[in-house]
Amino acid sequence: MNEEEKKEVLDEFNELVNMTPSELEKWLKTEESKSVGWDSGDGESVGHKSGEKIIQIKRKKRADLTDRDFDHMRKVVGYIKRHRAQRPKEVKGSNWAYSLKNWGHDPA
Repeated sequence: MNEEEKKEVLDEFNELVNMTPSELEKWLKTEESKSVGWDSGDGESVGHKSGEKIIQIKRKKRADLTDRDFDHMRKVVGYIKRHRAQRPKEVKGSNWAYSLKNWGHDPA
């Protein structure tokens, strides 16, 4: 990924991930957070693991971001965009909203 692509990914990531690291950290400790998503094979959902990575990424300085961080940011952006397009009629308390929050996006 060149510098222009990295800037684009970072800009989209910062726009779509609208939860602060502390908000996301608090959310990931809830039963609602743990109740949704596909198991990654060890009892923790893929989205829950992603949320933990997002916290680490958001706490880094731009200069400290790695290629793996940018790859994950690109994955997060894609997931949020796809998932938002599937918005249900009732958002509050839905698995849809819980899943998005695991990925750092609060649709409320």
